[in-house]
Amino acid sequence: MIESSLKELSRNLAEKEISSVELTRAYLDRIASRIATVNALITVDPDTSLAQAQAADERIARGEAQPLTGIPIAHKDLWCAKGWRTTCGSRMLENFVSPYDAHVIERFNNEGAVILGKTNMDEFAMGSSNENSYFGCARNPWNTDRVTGGSSGGSAAAVAAALAPAATGTDTGGSIRQPAALCGVSGLKPTYGRVSRYGMIAFASSLDQGGPMARNAEDLALLLDVMVGFDARDSTSLERPAEAFTRLLDEPLSGLRIGLPKEYFGEGMSTEVRSTVEAGLAEYRKLGATTVDIELPASDLSIAAYYVIAPAEASSNLSRYDGVRYGFRAEEYDDLLDMYCKTRSQGFGTEVKRRILIGTYVLSHGYYDAYYLKAQRIRRLIAQDFTKAFEHCDMIMSPTSPTTAFEIGAKTADPAQMYLSDIYTIAANLAGLPGMSIPCGFDAAGLPVGLQIIGNYFCEAKMLNVAHRYQQHTDWHLKRSPVASS
Repeated sequence: MIESSLKELSRNLAEKEISSVELTRAYLDRIASRIATVNALITVDPDTSLAQAQAADERIARGEAQPLTGIPIAHKDLWCAKGWRTTCGSRMLENFVSPYDAHVIERFNNEGAVILGKTNMDEFAMGSSNENSYFGCARNPWNTDRVTGGSSGGSAAAVAAALAPAATGTDTGGSIRQPAALCGVSGLKPTYGRVSRYGMIAFASSLDQGGPMARNAEDLALLLDVMVGFDARDSTSLERPAEAFTRLLDEPLSGLRIGLPKEYFGEGMSTEVRSTVEAGLAEYRKLGATTVDIELPASDLSIAAYYVIAPAEASSNLSRYDGVRYGFRAEEYDDLLDMYCKTRSQGFGTEVKRRILIGTYVLSHGYYDAYYLKAQRIRRLIAQDFTKAFEHCDMIMSPTSPTTAFEIGAKTADPAQMYLSDIYTIAANLAGLPGMSIPCGFDAAGLPVGLQIIGNYFCEAKMLNVAHRYQQHTDWHLKRSPVASS
């Protein structure tokens, strides 16, 4: 049961081979016995989860089931869920209980899915390793001395450790794809605007996008069917015709043109990651695809542009956490200004404060034109590069991360090195393109390597087809971590 895909679990539930209560209890038991090992979840509420499972069983008995009815899903702890503690991995929101549901949570609730728990994450989604969480870092199920990646590291670890059959994440600069790669699972960031941000605690509003994380591409398609949909409450939500993301899964790949950006295969990539990704590309050639060399010349500037734009938006979004309306408030202070200062100083972690300071600086008078405006111009150049590249190819592929999971603490003293962990993923966010990561092998230490697939706007169904066909002919996604196997 624990080893089953979402499609298999859905069939098991429909045929009454298992009940949602039994399935949910099995995962809750695994979480209870392994939570200290991987620290993948921040909040678990067994009574609420089991009540939802009971309601799902009743729905199934009435013949009203949908594909994900009764299936427990873990949610990144920045999705507001009514009655659930929603911390965003921060002391600032440590005791905040949401009074409403995010749009994504509403859609899963309407489907009859069960909320299994809220997963660990870098504070306010700021990080590439999950080491910035106020609740301690999540640990990689393949080697618990290694990071999970971030900021959706708890979601990736929960799936990789078989503590949840699937999870939601968010991706601002690679925060679904990079942890998916480091933990050996599949993850997809949709086109910007596909998934409503209503009820998703904001980091950088023009970059944040929710998406699914699971073991394989077929599961991602089932999750995306639920998550995608127009929401009038989100001004960036795109209104498009409904589509089934499973519809193209089994199409052949003959004639597929895969673009290989020379900028993504240069210095900085480990030799083991390079050889593993090249083996994955060779498999695609066997399936009928061809590879073509492309150029993304402005992508070298993506890190610099991102770390101007994202902190600028973060400084604005996080200004609301002042100790007045909700969230943490310093216990001792002299006056209102002192309360603001002490609340924000004590409530935010080091990385969050660093990015607030950077963002405030680049938006300040005299520096807006020199930094923020130039970064936005670079962002447009990056998007134009992708548009030109897709004239010559159907999909773009590269490593997801330049290395496999590094040791916990290895990069915390050097933020610049940490930021480079997202060097292959950030450009897709700046351009608003969909991207995903799937497992494609392991290094000599037995750590997973991820293959990144970037598609043109609204090409998620085709991307899932490209990933699914690969997974039908390989078994990397079937490998189980030591924690999952225990």
